[in-house]
Amino acid sequence: MNHNPNTIDWKEIFHPKNIVLNLIGVAFIILALKGFMIPNKFLDGGVIGVSILIHEITHWPFGILVLLLNIPFLFLGNRLLGITFAIQSLITFLLIAIGMTFFHFDAVTSDPLLIALFGGCLIGVGMGLCIRSGSVADGIEILALLTTRKIGLNVSEVIFAMNTLLFLAAAWTFGIATALYSIVTYFSAVKALDYISHGVEQYTALHIISSKSQEIKELIVKKFGKGITVIKGERGYLPESFDVKVDCDVIVTIVTRLELLRIKDEIEIIDPHAFTYIQFIKEASGGILRIRRKH
Repeated sequence: MNHNPNTIDWKEIFHPKNIVLNLIGVAFIILALKGFMIPNKFLDGGVIGVSILIHEITHWPFGILVLLLNIPFLFLGNRLLGITFAIQSLITFLLIAIGMTFFHFDAVTSDPLLIALFGGCLIGVGMGLCIRSGSVADGIEILALLTTRKIGLNVSEVIFAMNTLLFLAAAWTFGIATALYSIVTYFSAVKALDYISHGVEQYTALHIISSKSQEIKELIVKKFGKGITVIKGERGYLPESFDVKVDCDVIVTIVTRLELLRIKDEIEIIDPHAFTYIQFIKEASGGILRIRRKH
């Protein structure tokens, strides 16, 4: 097993499940943008929202804008989550840019409430599927993760502050009604994304109990660059054999939700019978969380 965090994991990038999830996610995003939001000048949050705003003001191609504005976040993604994640996200950005440039169809509706609800849900589902494939479709999540380490706010607060400025600009450009509907669109997208991927707004405490604990420790520390805490415990105490027990290690690590799915998949490869459970936490600080990767 490759433990070098600087090495590209091509098997992960071209895994059939990840490819299918990514393609479906991008398709939902393009449908939301082409069929609902852009024709009616509705904004989402993040880089996509900024791209729509600039597109409407300058008439520059949206596909080019969303690609170029997301490119800088790939360097942050590489530093925070590794080169494999950065390449997967680049593929997602390219697919969105190509789809927005070469696919053309009419708007599904002009009803503002339907646009806000269905457009937001579609783009949220699309982004959630992209996250499940191992990438992101909008660089603001990566930027927010870095910003929290600098100013101490949690990710949700950072994203909210960034998008508040965006929606104020939308109110100035498109009018207050469109800006308010865009806020509804954004919150619809957030809820849909959270439902699909559990979001990236919180840190997650992952607990693992396995008979192959040493291999899992090496996986988490060496491949993913995460810190771990090992709690000495006992397992057993089953109803039919209550007196039977063995010593075990309870491995605890704090990860972002972008990292969670990939780590769980790798653990399942090592030990399909490993017992894992997660706890969502509002904020985590100190320790290795504040150590920036050096590349």
